[in-house]
Amino acid sequence: MKLEANQQSPKFSAKNENNKQVSLDDFKDKFVILYFYPKDMTKGCSIEANDFTSLLDEFNKLNAVIIGVSPDSVESHQKFIKKDNLKHTLLSDSDNTISSAFGAYGKKNMYGREYMGIIRSTFIIKNNIILEAFYNVKATNHAKKVLESLKKHI
Repeated sequence: MKLEANQQSPKFSAKNENNKQVSLDDFKDKFVILYFYPKDMTKGCSIEANDFTSLLDEFNKLNAVIIGVSPDSVESHQKFIKKDNLKHTLLSDSDNTISSAFGAYGKKNMYGREYMGIIRSTFIIKNNIILEAFYNVKATNHAKKVLESLKKHI
């Protein structure tokens, strides 16, 4: 089930790279850029994460926080952050509860083979309302597109 603009956001709570519980409710009155990606330290995911980090100051000026979510462990997130010098939060969704709630986990097809996995997706959320939903995004230049979209909601 895909989510759309103006819908209530699913609530979530998960451990971040510092093993600290993070919830959507922690960010009242802020824009939350919640992006789902398949795997730490892979080419496309590194491109996307680095793009968000490079634009972090721009997002901060607009009162937005960036949160990446993948099924990887807290330890894997720590390595990813260190390796790529990432500056934003990463949440561990090892059982795909959060990604499923956002419609970011489902059937994928690669080279004719069907399997279940993370559908690269991003959401702009404020006060528990989804302002924008992007599904099946391409990693390259996606962060810039999200930033431009966010500016429309300021």
